[in-house]
Amino acid sequence: MAATTYLITGASRGLGLGLVKAYLSRPNNTVIAAVRDPSKALALDSLPKGEGSTLILIEVDSSSPTSAHNAIETLKTTHSITSLDIVIANAGISNSFSPLATVPLSDVQEHMNINGIGPLLLFQAVFPLLKKGSKFVGVSSAISSIGGMEMRPFPCGAYGMSKAVLNYVVRKCHFENEELVVFALDPGFVQTDMGNDGAKRFGMDEATTPIDECIAGMVKVIDESTREKTGGKFPIWEGGEFPW
Repeated sequence: MAATTYLITGASRGLGLGLVKAYLSRPNNTVIAAVRDPSKALALDSLPKGEGSTLILIEVDSSSPTSAHNAIETLKTTHSITSLDIVIANAGISNSFSPLATVPLSDVQEHMNINGIGPLLLFQAVFPLLKKGSKFVGVSSAISSIGGMEMRPFPCGAYGMSKAVLNYVVRKCHFENEELVVFALDPGFVQTDMGNDGAKRFGMDEATTPIDECIAGMVKVIDESTREKTGGKFPIWEGGEFPW
Protein backbone atom coordinates (compact mmCIF):
# COMPACT_ATOMS: atom_id res chain seq x y z
CA MET A 1 0.00 0.00 0.00
CA ALA A 2 1.33 3.43 -0.93
CA ALA A 3 2.40 5.71 1.91
CA THR A 4 -0.19 8.36 2.81
CA THR A 5 0.14 11.42 5.04
CA TYR A 6 -2.94 12.59 6.96
CA LEU A 7 -3.49 15.67 9.10
CA ILE A 8 -6.53 15.59 11.41
CA THR A 9 -7.54 18.42 13.73
CA GLY A 10 -9.51 17.91 16.93
CA ALA A 11 -7.70 14.59 17.24
CA SER A 12 -7.81 14.06 21.00
CA ARG A 13 -11.42 12.84 21.26
CA GLY A 14 -14.64 12.04 19.44
CA LEU A 15 -14.58 11.84 15.66
CA GLY A 16 -11.01 13.12 15.44
CA LEU A 17 -9.72 10.38 17.71
CA GLY A 18 -11.73 7.78 15.81
CA LEU A 19 -10.24 8.92 12.51
CA VAL A 20 -6.71 8.86 13.94
CA LYS A 21 -7.25 5.29 15.16
CA ALA A 22 -8.61 4.18 11.78
CA TYR A 23 -5.83 5.63 9.66
CA LEU A 24 -3.02 4.80 12.09
CA SER A 25 -4.05 1.13 12.11
CA ARG A 26 -3.35 0.92 8.38
CA PRO A 27 0.17 0.23 7.09
CA ASN A 28 2.59 2.88 5.81
CA ASN A 29 0.63 5.91 7.01
CA THR A 30 1.90 9.06 8.65
CA VAL A 31 -0.92 10.43 10.79
CA ILE A 32 -0.52 13.96 12.11
CA ALA A 33 -2.81 14.40 15.11
CA ALA A 34 -3.48 18.08 15.74
CA VAL A 35 -4.74 18.95 19.23
CA ARG A 36 -5.08 22.10 21.33
CA ASP A 37 -2.77 20.82 24.08
CA PRO A 38 -0.32 18.07 23.10
CA SER A 39 0.74 17.58 26.74
CA LYS A 40 -2.77 16.24 27.47
CA ALA A 41 -2.85 13.93 24.45
CA LEU A 42 0.35 11.91 24.87
CA ALA A 43 -1.70 8.71 25.16
CA LEU A 44 -2.34 8.94 21.41
CA ASP A 45 1.16 7.64 20.81
CA SER A 46 0.23 4.30 22.37
CA LEU A 47 -2.54 3.65 19.84
CA PRO A 48 -2.12 0.49 17.71
CA LYS A 49 -0.14 1.16 14.55
CA GLY A 50 -0.08 -0.65 11.25
CA GLU A 51 3.26 -1.82 9.91
CA GLY A 52 5.35 1.18 8.92
CA SER A 53 2.87 3.73 10.26
CA THR A 54 3.84 6.63 12.51
CA LEU A 55 2.06 9.27 14.58
CA ILE A 56 3.08 12.92 14.85
CA LEU A 57 1.46 15.02 17.56
CA ILE A 58 1.26 18.78 16.98
CA GLU A 59 -0.53 21.76 18.48
CA VAL A 60 -3.31 23.46 16.52
CA ASP A 61 -5.67 25.77 18.37
CA SER A 62 -8.49 26.58 15.96
CA SER A 63 -9.31 29.78 17.83
CA SER A 64 -5.83 31.20 17.14
CA PRO A 65 -5.04 33.11 13.93
CA THR A 66 -1.44 31.84 13.91
CA SER A 67 -1.53 28.33 15.40
CA ALA A 68 -2.10 26.39 12.17
CA HIS A 69 0.67 28.25 10.33
CA ASN A 70 3.06 27.63 13.24
CA ALA A 71 2.17 23.93 13.20
CA ILE A 72 2.95 23.62 9.49
CA GLU A 73 6.33 25.28 9.99
CA THR A 74 7.06 22.76 12.74
CA LEU A 75 6.05 19.88 10.48
CA LYS A 76 8.39 21.10 7.76
CA THR A 77 11.40 21.92 9.91
CA THR A 78 11.19 19.32 12.67
CA HIS A 79 9.46 16.39 10.98
CA SER A 80 10.53 16.89 7.34
CA ILE A 81 6.93 16.84 6.09
CA THR A 82 6.94 18.11 2.51
CA SER A 83 3.41 17.24 1.40
CA LEU A 84 -0.01 16.26 2.74
CA ASP A 85 -2.35 13.80 1.07
CA ILE A 86 -5.47 14.23 3.20
CA VAL A 87 -6.37 17.03 5.60
CA ILE A 88 -9.49 16.68 7.75
CA ALA A 89 -10.72 19.87 9.41
CA ASN A 90 -12.58 18.21 12.25
CA ALA A 91 -11.99 20.46 15.27
CA GLY A 92 -15.13 22.23 16.41
CA ILE A 93 -17.41 23.21 19.27
CA SER A 94 -21.14 23.02 19.94
CA ASN A 95 -22.03 24.52 23.29
CA SER A 96 -24.84 26.97 22.52
CA PHE A 97 -28.44 25.81 22.09
CA SER A 98 -30.28 29.12 21.83
CA PRO A 99 -32.62 30.20 19.02
CA LEU A 100 -31.57 33.27 17.05
CA ALA A 101 -33.94 35.52 19.00
CA THR A 102 -31.92 35.05 22.18
CA VAL A 103 -28.50 33.67 21.23
CA PRO A 104 -25.70 35.75 22.82
CA LEU A 105 -23.42 37.44 20.31
CA SER A 106 -20.44 36.07 22.23
CA ASP A 107 -21.65 32.52 21.48
CA VAL A 108 -21.97 33.34 17.78
CA GLN A 109 -18.50 34.84 17.64
CA GLU A 110 -16.89 31.91 19.49
CA HIS A 111 -18.50 29.34 17.18
CA MET A 112 -17.64 31.38 14.08
CA ASN A 113 -13.99 31.68 15.10
CA ILE A 114 -13.50 27.96 15.73
CA ASN A 115 -15.95 26.23 13.36
CA GLY A 116 -15.89 28.66 10.44
CA ILE A 117 -12.72 30.73 10.40
CA GLY A 118 -10.60 27.94 11.92
CA PRO A 119 -10.94 25.68 8.85
CA LEU A 120 -10.09 28.63 6.57
CA LEU A 121 -6.93 29.31 8.54
CA LEU A 122 -6.09 25.61 8.36
CA PHE A 123 -6.58 25.53 4.59
CA GLN A 124 -4.36 28.57 4.14
CA ALA A 125 -1.68 27.01 6.32
CA VAL A 126 -1.65 23.61 4.61
CA PHE A 127 -2.11 24.93 1.07
CA PRO A 128 1.63 25.00 0.21
CA LEU A 129 1.85 21.29 1.12
CA LEU A 130 -1.13 20.16 -0.95
CA LYS A 131 -0.45 18.54 -4.31
CA LYS A 132 -2.52 17.36 -7.25
CA GLY A 133 -5.17 15.00 -5.90
CA SER A 134 -4.77 16.01 -2.25
CA LYS A 135 -8.01 16.05 -0.28
CA PHE A 136 -9.27 18.71 2.13
CA VAL A 137 -12.35 17.62 4.07
CA GLY A 138 -14.43 19.87 6.30
CA VAL A 139 -16.40 17.94 8.93
CA SER A 140 -19.72 19.77 8.87
CA SER A 141 -23.27 19.11 10.09
CA ALA A 142 -26.72 18.87 8.55
CA ILE A 143 -27.72 21.63 10.98
CA SER A 144 -25.74 23.99 8.74
CA SER A 145 -27.98 23.36 5.74
CA ILE A 146 -29.98 26.28 4.33
CA GLY A 147 -31.78 24.24 1.68
CA GLY A 148 -32.65 21.45 4.13
CA MET A 149 -33.07 23.53 7.28
CA GLU A 150 -36.58 22.23 7.96
CA MET A 151 -35.20 18.70 8.30
CA ARG A 152 -33.01 19.68 11.28
CA PRO A 153 -35.20 22.07 13.34
CA PHE A 154 -32.83 22.39 16.30
CA PRO A 155 -32.32 25.79 18.01
CA CYS A 156 -28.54 25.73 17.52
CA GLY A 157 -28.17 29.05 15.72
CA ALA A 158 -24.56 29.78 16.60
CA TYR A 159 -23.43 26.28 15.64
CA GLY A 160 -25.48 26.16 12.45
CA MET A 161 -24.24 29.53 11.21
CA SER A 162 -20.63 28.63 11.91
CA LYS A 163 -20.86 25.35 10.02
CA ALA A 164 -22.53 27.18 7.11
CA VAL A 165 -19.37 29.29 6.94
CA LEU A 166 -17.32 26.09 6.83
CA ASN A 167 -19.51 24.86 3.97
CA TYR A 168 -18.87 28.03 2.00
CA VAL A 169 -15.13 27.76 2.60
CA VAL A 170 -14.85 24.20 1.31
CA ARG A 171 -17.14 24.74 -1.68
CA LYS A 172 -15.33 27.93 -2.68
CA CYS A 173 -11.96 26.19 -2.28
CA HIS A 174 -13.24 23.45 -4.59
CA PHE A 175 -13.93 25.93 -7.38
CA GLU A 176 -10.73 27.90 -6.83
CA ASN A 177 -8.40 24.88 -6.84
CA GLU A 178 -8.95 22.56 -9.77
CA GLU A 179 -6.29 20.02 -8.74
CA LEU A 180 -7.70 19.38 -5.26
CA VAL A 181 -10.58 17.31 -3.87
CA VAL A 182 -12.40 19.56 -1.40
CA PHE A 183 -15.77 18.83 0.19
CA ALA A 184 -17.85 19.01 3.38
CA LEU A 185 -18.86 15.79 5.13
CA ASP A 186 -21.90 15.25 7.34
CA PRO A 187 -21.09 12.70 10.09
CA GLY A 188 -24.68 12.57 11.33
CA PHE A 189 -25.75 12.57 14.98
CA VAL A 190 -22.90 10.66 16.58
CA GLN A 191 -22.45 9.22 20.06
CA THR A 192 -19.48 11.42 20.94
CA ASP A 193 -19.31 13.57 24.07
CA MET A 194 -20.56 16.50 22.00
CA GLY A 195 -23.33 14.53 20.32
CA ASN A 196 -24.56 12.91 23.51
CA ASP A 197 -24.58 16.21 25.36
CA GLY A 198 -26.73 17.72 22.64
CA ALA A 199 -29.04 14.71 22.66
CA LYS A 200 -29.65 15.01 26.41
CA ARG A 201 -30.54 18.67 26.04
CA PHE A 202 -33.38 17.61 23.74
CA GLY A 203 -34.67 14.80 25.94
CA MET A 204 -32.80 11.87 24.39
CA ASP A 205 -30.61 9.36 26.22
CA GLU A 206 -27.86 9.60 23.61
CA ALA A 207 -27.20 10.45 19.98
CA THR A 208 -28.36 8.02 17.31
CA THR A 209 -25.19 6.75 15.63
CA PRO A 210 -22.45 4.63 17.27
CA ILE A 211 -19.08 6.25 16.71
CA ASP A 212 -17.47 3.15 15.17
CA GLU A 213 -20.20 2.96 12.52
CA CYS A 214 -19.80 6.64 11.74
CA ILE A 215 -16.01 6.44 11.46
CA ALA A 216 -16.26 3.47 9.10
CA GLY A 217 -18.69 5.42 6.93
CA MET A 218 -16.61 8.59 6.95
CA VAL A 219 -13.44 6.70 6.04
CA LYS A 220 -15.27 5.01 3.16
CA VAL A 221 -16.51 8.35 1.81
CA ILE A 222 -13.05 9.91 2.08
CA ASP A 223 -11.29 6.87 0.57
CA GLU A 224 -13.64 6.78 -2.41
CA SER A 225 -13.89 10.54 -2.95
CA THR A 226 -12.82 12.07 -6.24
CA ARG A 227 -13.02 15.59 -7.56
CA GLU A 228 -15.58 14.55 -10.16
CA LYS A 229 -17.82 12.60 -7.78
CA THR A 230 -17.38 14.35 -4.45
CA GLY A 231 -15.62 17.67 -4.93
CA GLY A 232 -17.66 20.72 -3.94
CA LYS A 233 -20.44 18.54 -2.51
CA PHE A 234 -21.89 17.71 0.92
CA PRO A 235 -21.90 13.89 1.25
CA ILE A 236 -23.41 12.05 4.22
CA TRP A 237 -21.39 9.45 6.12
CA GLU A 238 -23.86 6.65 5.26
CA GLY A 239 -24.38 7.60 1.61
CA GLY A 240 -26.17 10.25 -0.36
CA GLU A 241 -25.81 14.03 -0.06
CA PHE A 242 -27.33 16.76 2.04
CA PRO A 243 -28.53 20.02 0.42
CA TRP A 244 -26.45 23.12 0.95
